[in-house]
Amino acid sequence: MRSRAAKFKQLRHFTAVSALALGLAACAGTPSRQARGDAASAQPLARLVVATPDADHDVLAQLLAGEMALGRNDLQAASGYYDKAMLLSDDPQVAERAARLAIAVHDGDAAQRALDRWQALGAKPAGMAEARAELALDHGNADEARRQLELLISSGDKDAWRQFGRVLVGARDQAQAGRLLETLATPQRLPADAQAWLAMSELGDKFGRHAYAMQIAEAAMQRFKSVETYAWAAQMKFNDGDRDGARALLQKALAKAPQNAQLRLTYASMLSQAGDYAGAAKVLEHGPQNADTYSLRAALAARNNDEKALAALYQQLQQAPEDVRARSTYLLGQLAEMQHRDAEALSWYGQVGDDDPHAFDADLRSALILHAQGKVADAHQLLDQLQMDYLDQPERLRQAYQADAELYLREQKYVQAEQGFSRALQVVPDDPGLLYSRGLAYAEAGQIDQAVQDFQHLLKIKPGDVDASNALGFTLADADRDLPEAEKLLQVARAAKPADPAIADSWGWLQYRLGHLDQAAQALRGAWLAGKDADVGVHLGEVLWKQGHRQDAQRIFDEVRKLDPRNTSLQNTLKRLNP
Repeated sequence: MRSRAAKFKQLRHFTAVSALALGLAACAGTPSRQARGDAASAQPLARLVVATPDADHDVLAQLLAGEMALGRNDLQAASGYYDKAMLLSDDPQVAERAARLAIAVHDGDAAQRALDRWQALGAKPAGMAEARAELALDHGNADEARRQLELLISSGDKDAWRQFGRVLVGARDQAQAGRLLETLATPQRLPADAQAWLAMSELGDKFGRHAYAMQIAEAAMQRFKSVETYAWAAQMKFNDGDRDGARALLQKALAKAPQNAQLRLTYASMLSQAGDYAGAAKVLEHGPQNADTYSLRAALAARNNDEKALAALYQQLQQAPEDVRARSTYLLGQLAEMQHRDAEALSWYGQVGDDDPHAFDADLRSALILHAQGKVADAHQLLDQLQMDYLDQPERLRQAYQADAELYLREQKYVQAEQGFSRALQVVPDDPGLLYSRGLAYAEAGQIDQAVQDFQHLLKIKPGDVDASNALGFTLADADRDLPEAEKLLQVARAAKPADPAIADSWGWLQYRLGHLDQAAQALRGAWLAGKDADVGVHLGEVLWKQGHRQDAQRIFDEVRKLDPRNTSLQNTLKRLNP
């Protein structure tokens, strides 16, 4: 089939010739000045009739319409256009395209017409057998499919086994495809190509024919003894739970190719999945390094909180070849950030390309670093830009809205925080985390009704959720309303997490609202000693003050001031206690 450019070139040529002919005909139709009425002197072109085919008989028009339909993903319409085009064209590729489209839309009659036309125009045996096998499988005709697949793999075509796999992958009845795979792709028939054996084994695994997949994998390993066959057989054993067998095979493969980075990655990943993180790290330490080995080494070190290893990796990766560094700019940013090298992290994140899969994450991390550096406006500006750039990607759009809202919450700009969480909830309605965070923003802003509504809605979505129960119970207690309901909620939370300081703080504050000062002081003192949280200290200080222990209360307030000099709750409490 000609390229789209060639077709447009032909169209331009046809249009130019037609226009010239029509122009000449128009000129010929004008009477001569010298012999206006002389029939004998009439020009021959005056009798010229220019035939312009209608769209249904114009192969180029049908091809263009078919391609435009494909551009719209309208396979049904494209099949119809190609069905007409292949009857008008002597190009076997047009007939082939018509056949494949008809099969794709399950139009058996059109497919048969196209296949017959394609064969008449000189189709290659392998391609014809592949298409007929597809059609037979589409109709559930296993016998015909088998006959055609046998013709395909016997054709001697270099791509025959790849085409064989493609037919089976596209089959609507995967069980039928699996049976054909086992029947035809036997060790006796498979070619002297390890990749073909591995592909058939993987296909068998995909179809749930695990015994067949394992048989082919082991046979391939015995026949070819290549690194790839050992690695695949090991993966199969690992998936079966035979970790010792998998490890033994990978050790054999590594003995054959100790410098093979991909093999070391496979072995290390397998060890990591089995919980042997030290062994995985050791396998990756030696031998050539690439972006993937550095990435897995960093993940293993981070999991073990090995700051020394992370620092060493950061230095090594900076000295790596340029192509490895170029693929690892996001990882370099992460490593710098883990070591509190924020300026370096920003520089690395800034080098992450727009086509890098980590581009969004790099910008998101950059915004958080800018905010931590006190560059609040820059952080929000970057997040605003992310929201514009990812309007068509809901999950990332949600993350950008949520990050923006959480930064506003940290700044105690509760109205902006609530608006950010609300926008995120428009993208992901009823998301529990977003509802919880917006409820907190409402509560901090003093919009208690809205906060209660969000927490109650969250509890409908996740009945008995401990964090939601605690948040709603505390919100009611802090607002000094519906205290019996608050008590029920907090009892649920305490039963689930009896040692949680945040829940102990809520319970103590409820007791204070109920007038149970001794119980309040006991609960709050335990929560304060457990974590020295500033807000818990403010609550404890107020209870001690109300008990008449003002000196003890003042000591607690002083500690809170050291922890958080700008604590709004402390400032408001002191104004209330010392009007």
